[in-house]
Amino acid sequence: MTKAPVADPDSRPRSLADRAYREIQDQLIMLDIPPMAPIEDSALSEQIGIGRTPVREALKRLELDRLVISYPRRGTFATAVDITDLAYISEIRVQLEPIAARRAAVSATGQVRLDLATLADRIEDGDVRAMGRRELMEWDLQVHRAMYRASGNPHLEDSLVRYHNLATRIFCLFLERMVHFDRHIGEHVGLLRAIADGEAEESARLALAHVTGFEKAVRAII
Repeated sequence: MTKAPVADPDSRPRSLADRAYREIQDQLIMLDIPPMAPIEDSALSEQIGIGRTPVREALKRLELDRLVISYPRRGTFATAVDITDLAYISEIRVQLEPIAARRAAVSATGQVRLDLATLADRIEDGDVRAMGRRELMEWDLQVHRAMYRASGNPHLEDSLVRYHNLATRIFCLFLERMVHFDRHIGEHVGLLRAIADGEAEESARLALAHVTGFEKAVRAII
């Protein structure tokens, strides 16, 4: 199986600020930038090869996403990962994820359906059990972002990306202790195929089961 990109699969041209936002966002949600770590815009600028002004713009957006926090005279830091937020995040996701899946099944274009079916094939044809946990996490990000985009509602997509990012940080915190994470990724196959086939209610049911299963899996090890 080809390695899944962490970055947003949307290939449309982006501004430098957008590029900085996506790259820093993924470092934060994958905990490459650890919780509560100080963030220096100059160091990030050098690391990702983008000027300090776009990086600063990106950090302002990431503060709205609750991924970074700025303190006067102290600087900017990655936010803490608080396990007590899991219930709040799940409360929102169990409502919105089925809506996005159902909407995608109803309104996705033929090309989008083909792309989702192809993504399902790539997961099914690969040896998920042989993949590292980080790579599995990257596949999870790709699948969810593709599904949200397929819903065709940019406001719903933005909301779900935000809450899935926060959920992913919690997941990454306990990733090494997670068992049967390959099954979590395997669930994506049925969900993607249901959406691609236009099965609205089945898509919503599978999306709900996937989200509730995520919360149960995390709670089982804390």
